[in-house]
Amino acid sequence: MTALLFSCENATCAVPEAYREIFRGSEDVVTSSEGWEPGALNLAQGFAMRFRTPLVHADVTRLLIDLEKDGDARWSRFALKLPESTRIKLADRLERPYQLLLKQRITEDLRRHKALLHVMIHTDASTNGLVLLETPSNAPLAATFASAWRAKLVAVGTDVRQVGGVKMCALGELLSKEYPATQYVQVRLAVSQTFFLEGRPWKWEICKKILLDSLEAVVKEVPVSVPRFP
Repeated sequence: MTALLFSCENATCAVPEAYREIFRGSEDVVTSSEGWEPGALNLAQGFAMRFRTPLVHADVTRLLIDLEKDGDARWSRFALKLPESTRIKLADRLERPYQLLLKQRITEDLRRHKALLHVMIHTDASTNGLVLLETPSNAPLAATFASAWRAKLVAVGTDVRQVGGVKMCALGELLSKEYPATQYVQVRLAVSQTFFLEGRPWKWEICKKILLDSLEAVVKEVPVSVPRFP
């Protein structure tokens, strides 16, 4: 028996009041796709509701701290206006608790189940009508799962690409190194923002339903399968 985990690292463009000054005059940048991934949280919530599992998601703009990255790469040109001491406190208050929550969920689920499927949910401003499934290096079970998911999506006419052996974001790499690939199955899902923002090539609700339905179908068929929820 396996478990499901959904996370969304770029869920919002929210800026806590204490940090709004560094973005003054650049509010349009914060609300653009540079500051967040439009549609990602809505999609992630849809998955979490369908599979009845709590969602782990960020609650600040990535322009304040990018939870997918590490080191200096975490800080945008806006965040670099803050003193180093303030940025260290930000990491303590936002990054470490986020990573700890993910690790606690993964550790607990693997204690209770044979395997865990972790779908990291994103929307992509650089593609047009594309669904992208990425899996880490040396992760054959994740690649098998992504391949099966791709087949379901292709069958209904989705423009979908599967890429294995990808160097994942720093957060993904951190988790992949900590847990065995035979139990921890990580898939990065990136959906073109054209679905959410422009309704093309399909309306967003149609795209979302296809993604949810196809995942539900795949977890019934992959060798290490996720149990169907009542």
